[in-house]
Amino acid sequence: MAEIGYTLSSEEHGPRDLVRYAAAAERAGFDFALISDHYHPWIDRQGHSPFVWSVIGGVAQATERLHLGTGVTCPLIRMHPAIVAHAAATAGEMMPGRFFLGVGTGENLNEHVHGDRWPAIDERVEMLEEAIDLIRLLWEGGQQTHRGRFYTVEQARVYDLPAEPPPIMVAAKGDKAARLAGEKGDGLVGTAPDEDLLRTFEQAGGTGKPTYGQVHVCWAKTEEDARRTALEWWPNTSIPGELGVELPLPRNFEQAAELLSEDDVAESVTCGPDPERHVQALSEYADAGFTHVYAHQVGPDQEGFMRFYEQEVLPKLR
Repeated sequence: MAEIGYTLSSEEHGPRDLVRYAAAAERAGFDFALISDHYHPWIDRQGHSPFVWSVIGGVAQATERLHLGTGVTCPLIRMHPAIVAHAAATAGEMMPGRFFLGVGTGENLNEHVHGDRWPAIDERVEMLEEAIDLIRLLWEGGQQTHRGRFYTVEQARVYDLPAEPPPIMVAAKGDKAARLAGEKGDGLVGTAPDEDLLRTFEQAGGTGKPTYGQVHVCWAKTEEDARRTALEWWPNTSIPGELGVELPLPRNFEQAAELLSEDDVAESVTCGPDPERHVQALSEYADAGFTHVYAHQVGPDQEGFMRFYEQEVLPKLR
């Protein structure tokens, strides 16, 4: 079975709670965690969006074994790749051998905040490729200058570098990003148990590299409570098409979510207290070929979810 991880949802929890949940995930037996990097939550009901790099510093001190990655950082517009290189190097130094940098092409929800133009996806993939190259250049150490199509760095040096640079995992939904993940990344982050996506990734150079897949779940004492919680707290996962990357504001996601029912959200979120359903949802990714699968517990009851997984789900998966 794949390694099993936990989602630190920055959209739903404040910074101190995220640090506490990371420590709890380690105690419960999760192998790793991914923490979301947002400027805004998807909807105002979620209510949070702390600065991820500050939270990572807290997690580094609160855990000893848990591996942690950003899930994922967009190093294109809101944050210049030189700044991401600096932040990720520090995180890697604070968590030796335990931190990885997840990168992706981002969402307008977070990237519009400086008033910059929101590029089309093909341009964002090109920007991501240059950003990855620039980050790796800065991680070589010494003074570096880069004058590219999208980014310029003049005589910059990252002084605090970990002994080994953090792996870079590239998020992908389509073929272009999957090929980039295979060519430039140290692994792939996916959102569906898509064997074709993995095949594209492997053919582009990803064979033998780790692959991460996220499963949205909502544990509650009854399936009815779980379904209500999922609709209230995480309807965004069921909003169709390209709206997830194009809508600019939480209220726009709320407006789109008004068209959704509990049944719609339950198609995207595994709901209820039946451990077999959770095992099946996670196993779909492993069966598709993912090496790492991580669960996102929707809603405020993280403690109940931890107990449920520690006692009833993780033992079945192992």
